[in-house]
Amino acid sequence: MRTSPKHQNPATIRRLYDQPVKENDPFNLSRIQMLDNNASSDTGVQGTNVSFQTCKDQVFTLESSMAGAGFVAYDSPSAVSISSSRSPFSPHGSQSCLSDPRPSPDNTYGSPYSGSSVVDDSNKLKHKLRELELSLLGPESDTVDSCNGCFITGDHQAASMASFNCAQLVDLVPKFNLKQILVACGQALHDDDMLTVTGLMHVLEKMVSVSGEPIQRLGAYVLEGLRARLESSGSNIYRALKCKEPTSSELMSYMHILFRICPYWKFAYTSGNVVIKEVLEYEGKIHIIDFQIAQGTQWMFLIAALAKRPGGPPSIRITGIDDSQSNHARGGGLHIVGQRLSEFARSYNVSFEFHDAAMSGCEIQLEHLKVQPGEALAVNLPYVLHHMPDESVSIWNHRDRLLRLVKSLSPKVVTLTEQESNTNTSPFFSRYLETLDYYSAMFESIDVACPRDDKQRINAEQHCVARDIVNMIACEGPERVERHELHGKWRSRFMMAGFSQYPLSSSVTMAVRDMLKEYDHNYRLEEREGALYLGWVNRAMATFSAWR
Repeated sequence: MRTSPKHQNPATIRRLYDQPVKENDPFNLSRIQMLDNNASSDTGVQGTNVSFQTCKDQVFTLESSMAGAGFVAYDSPSAVSISSSRSPFSPHGSQSCLSDPRPSPDNTYGSPYSGSSVVDDSNKLKHKLRELELSLLGPESDTVDSCNGCFITGDHQAASMASFNCAQLVDLVPKFNLKQILVACGQALHDDDMLTVTGLMHVLEKMVSVSGEPIQRLGAYVLEGLRARLESSGSNIYRALKCKEPTSSELMSYMHILFRICPYWKFAYTSGNVVIKEVLEYEGKIHIIDFQIAQGTQWMFLIAALAKRPGGPPSIRITGIDDSQSNHARGGGLHIVGQRLSEFARSYNVSFEFHDAAMSGCEIQLEHLKVQPGEALAVNLPYVLHHMPDESVSIWNHRDRLLRLVKSLSPKVVTLTEQESNTNTSPFFSRYLETLDYYSAMFESIDVACPRDDKQRINAEQHCVARDIVNMIACEGPERVERHELHGKWRSRFMMAGFSQYPLSSSVTMAVRDMLKEYDHNYRLEEREGALYLGWVNRAMATFSAWR
């Protein structure tokens, strides 16, 4: 989540190294074979709890472009404060929340929130709340003014708040589960029914917990988003939400946890490296433009692979794009990335050059990219385009402008990874339902990998996931930077910019499937419409595609 109209780049789940460093493998790459499809194992770790005790000989490499954000880890969501500095993946419309067009009886994440039964339940709940209001306050309550979306004020408000106590509400809704109450609260807010919103938020306070079940943890951050939306709006929202940022080392530790237990960024790295290696394998001069360079770890694996090719390695030049706020998370500027990659390339006897462009993707112009004649160009867009405003936000439409700029460079290949979610142009309630659906699946996927009471896991979710949720619920206009689109929309944008889709080979699918053996069996991989879909159970979470 960001406070500035400058739209900066995300990072939620990036690769870090978690094995002790070996003297003969200073960059600790030997155990990860992202490009070697023949090295697959028949068995994998599935559903295993992960310990996060930090060893002094482990290498923690932050793959994040975020500056810090902070939540105070209390079960009471009212104690949770949200920093406004950055927005993670994070992992990411106006269409249905259904991500899988072929629903099945066990489709847990085919957008249960958007189904008519859940909405009907929320209407019943609102009706019961209205009956309670009338019994407590009398028919005068029919004239309560919602003050255009603000809390009701005056003596009537005091009477309402005094009578609408939490105990009565909890007694009123015993048959409604937490999901239904979350939906009902969002619908009441959409309908400007502030008395119902206030009452349901009191109920939610007693039901949510940052150390509870996945839906309870999600509910804690959704509740904070609802509060933030009520307290302010638009560009003013984060001026009322301030907290101390974690240190870069703390943030690195939080990110490290998610990088280990979730495959979302490894999905982007693995797919992108296989495609780029295939396309550029016989080129003598390679230039990679990475619009989300972070620590540059992805390119270590590609450099190592290209160094082994017959006839010797190519010369490689990388342009890393990153905004200034990433300095906090990384502990310094892009020169740190350049030094690290240069040292790695030297260890493999690869001719290497690094060029940094310390600015957001929205600010990039042709002269910043330093493209030279005779280079084979690859462009990497991992979880970054959805943070750029489109025509619904700005007349500049940086989302499509950037695609046209990239096309003008005549790249050999462009790799795109995005969250498979639909929150860009949809109205509040549709976006709210989609947020519940998507992040229910994400919290479930995190839940299988580590204990619920793990303090580091709590910190990781609060610092690295919750800000997306709050941003999508609380913000509108330029302040809402989490604007995801489904793959079909991205395909339309790329084709309008003059691109054609690059067909993915079986090697890409094999490499990703091999990578997923490290994770729970509920992660799914499917190829359709020329793209790879990474899912949790039956909910698509991210897509990868390649373009030329």
